[in-house]
Amino acid sequence: MSSADGNVRANVWLLAGCQASLFTINSTLIAVNGLAGLALAPLAVLATLPVTAWVVGAALTTMAASLHMQRVGRRTGLVHGAAIGIVAAFVCAAAVWLGSFWLLCFGAFVYGASNAFGQYYRFAAADAAPPEFRSRAVSYVLAGGLVGGILGPTLSRWTVDLLAPRFAGAYLALALAGLAAIALVSRVRIPHAPASAGAPAGRPLREIARAPKFVVAVACGAIGYGVMNFLMTSTPIAMGACGHPYGDAAFVISSHVVAMFAPSFFTGALIARFGVLAVLAAGAALNVAAVATALAGVSVAHFWVALVLLGVGWNFLYIGGTTLLLETYRPEERARAQGANETAIFCMMALSSFFSGFLVTHAGWEKLNLAALPLLAVVVAALVWLAVLERAPRARGA
Repeated sequence: MSSADGNVRANVWLLAGCQASLFTINSTLIAVNGLAGLALAPLAVLATLPVTAWVVGAALTTMAASLHMQRVGRRTGLVHGAAIGIVAAFVCAAAVWLGSFWLLCFGAFVYGASNAFGQYYRFAAADAAPPEFRSRAVSYVLAGGLVGGILGPTLSRWTVDLLAPRFAGAYLALALAGLAAIALVSRVRIPHAPASAGAPAGRPLREIARAPKFVVAVACGAIGYGVMNFLMTSTPIAMGACGHPYGDAAFVISSHVVAMFAPSFFTGALIARFGVLAVLAAGAALNVAAVATALAGVSVAHFWVALVLLGVGWNFLYIGGTTLLLETYRPEERARAQGANETAIFCMMALSSFFSGFLVTHAGWEKLNLAALPLLAVVVAALVWLAVLERAPRARGA
């Protein structure tokens, strides 16, 4: 192994550790934010507003995060993002102590800004990897989320009642995860070359965004994340309404997050073997199967199977969409293209988390799941469209 290959692999494993820290935080917030919101909200319909604020915070800052890292470098920018998360942990804990719903929403918004930076861990690995290793680099970094899927809900169960009032200990514990991310990302070695005055500026974003591959990559990533968030956000509330205890909801969320990231050990290899469109199509099919399972019943087993299928489907759509996106821009266009993709994802997540809370409290779990089907139909249509476009030149050549 050359020193360059060794550096790439070291970066991947360090960034996988950062991803583990990120999803320890995120899975804890998923399990806790809605319930803390329900406890503090002036109206039950606002229970998932802290989750929405978390996603809106990311949506509004993700492009700025990308441009900031272009200026200061990946490593410095990612350290800044983790530090923002530590501040957010203390704000959320203070909100619970003060019984302030709106301060909790603000703390969640700040956590969203930190999350915006964390979503670039996978791009940091891909940018420094040779082309033939990029899909695997993305997969291996996301595999770190498997650790977060186990640690996050486990941490929340241990700390949710550790301090009074309830949830304060869970938020404070997340500051330690932020410190762990700073320690890991500080060791990442990615050269930073600031753009010079004479460097090419690249195409404007509107031109990049017209490419069919870019459209499909963003659609798969954004809708895949949106549908996953739409169903996952309401799962603890729906399970509570069905009489299932918090421990069962935490177990289901933990299994879901594990299912989101465990396939990452082989998703990159599947893309290399079968092609990115086949993996994206499999992801869409798994999401449809998840909805069908959720509609079949409301036992703990139904929730568990649905959320596991949803997690694997998200993995295929997210890694497949990221891999496809890497083919759509030049190096000098990286910050704009990646920032636009992440903005689309977080905008979809913000909408899905808000309407998730509204639908589950007003229309119920069944109608919530039915509402996801039209979005999945868009993904299927986009994949068919791109497959037809790519087949046409080959047919003419033949």
